[in-house]
Amino acid sequence: MSRTVLITGNSSGLGHGLTEVYLDKGWEVYGVSRRGCTDLPGKLKDIRCDLTDYEAVPLALETLLMGIGHLDVVILNAGILCKMQDMADSSLADIQQVMDANVWSNKVLLDWLLKSGIRIDQIVLISSGASINGNRGWGAYALSKATLNMLTQLYAHEFPHTHLAALAPGLVDTAMQDVLCDPAQVDEQQFPSVAKLRAARETPAMPKPRDAGQLIADAIPGLKQLPSGSFADIRTLGQN
Repeated sequence: MSRTVLITGNSSGLGHGLTEVYLDKGWEVYGVSRRGCTDLPGKLKDIRCDLTDYEAVPLALETLLMGIGHLDVVILNAGILCKMQDMADSSLADIQQVMDANVWSNKVLLDWLLKSGIRIDQIVLISSGASINGNRGWGAYALSKATLNMLTQLYAHEFPHTHLAALAPGLVDTAMQDVLCDPAQVDEQQFPSVAKLRAARETPAMPKPRDAGQLIADAIPGLKQLPSGSFADIRTLGQN
C-alpha cells in the first residue's frame, strides 16, 4: 500500500521541495496551495486554495481527500514573511495579515483534520528559529511562529492518536532569501541577523528547497521520539 502525505504551500519553496522528495520516494502526495503544483511527475493530487480564505478551506480539503481514510504524514508548511521592520513601525493590520497566514489558517486546517475521521500518524507544522530568537526586525513573523509553536503544543492534547511537532527547518534558499539578502531591501546595519543569512547563501548551510526537503523527510520519523507537541530545530536534532 502506498504511503500518503498532505503538504500545504507546495507550489514553491520548501513545500515544492518536500513534494519532490516524497514523490521520488513513491508516496502519494496531496497538495494544497494558492498557485497549484502541476510540474512534477508522480502520484500527485493537487488543489488550489487560498488558505486564508477560511470558508473555502473545508470544501477544498473535502474535495482533495475524498475517500482517504489514512494519512501517514501531514506537513503544514504554507506561510508568509513579514517586512523587516521594527515592531514600533509594524501596523496591527500588517501583523494580522501574517498571523492569518501563518497561524489561523493552520488552526482551520487542524480543526478540519481533527473532525474528518482520517487516521493521521504525524502532523508536522513548519516553524522557524525566529520563533525563539527574538532578533530585531522579524516582528510579525517571529510572533506568528512562536504562536504556531504553542498552537502545536495545545493541539497535541486533542489529537491523542497523532504525533504533532513544530519543526524549524533551518536556513533554506527560497524566494524569501531574495528579499532578505538584498541590501536595497533590508539594511544589515539596522537588522544584524540578516548578515548570517547572507554569509550562508550559496553554501551547504543554506540548502536548496529539494535538499532541505530531503533533510526534513529524513528527520520526520525521528520526531516521534519527542513528546507530542514539541518544538524542534532540524539543526540540533540528535545532539542531545
